[in-house]
Amino acid sequence: MITMFDEDALRSRSHGLRPEVVAAQAESLGLRQVIGRCTWETYDEVFARALAQVASEGITHVIFGDILFDEHRRWAERMCTSARLTAVEPLWGSSTTALFHEWIASGADAVIVTTRAALLDQTWLGRRLTADLLPLFEQLGVDPCGERGEYHTVVTNSPLFRRPVNIRPAASVQRADCWALDVIPDASSR
Repeated sequence: MITMFDEDALRSRSHGLRPEVVAAQAESLGLRQVIGRCTWETYDEVFARALAQVASEGITHVIFGDILFDEHRRWAERMCTSARLTAVEPLWGSSTTALFHEWIASGADAVIVTTRAALLDQTWLGRRLTADLLPLFEQLGVDPCGERGEYHTVVTNSPLFRRPVNIRPAASVQRADCWALDVIPDASSR
């Protein structure tokens, strides 16, 4: 599980998650972690090193979760090709509404930890991703999977998890145009 963190490895680069939360997810999935520490300016360079590392260990494919944006898919393919890896995009081109329904039907669980303030205010932080949110998302013009950056989640349970990752909310803050909720893993997740 490759995760890019900030320079001090205090927060995941894109979602702002604590390393303990990401480690609990990796452990629950039975995956070894590979961590890159970077600025936004050094992201590609550090990610390329992480890909080279896993390729040298015999990994041949890397799975990405891109759905809609071709530039993301091309970036993943370019980065993997440079490391002689194959980028796998199993969700690519799928309907985000259909994927939302699949997520709910799977019994998996996720909590909203970041919202774009112009679309979803602070009250959305900490909400579980449930079926009753879909009509609200539609009313607000929010993609069901948050594909235009309307929201981000932290997955706390999945059929692939050995056990749930129990979290508790800490402080919420507004940074630039986003609200963010800090979450801490409970001891029961370890």
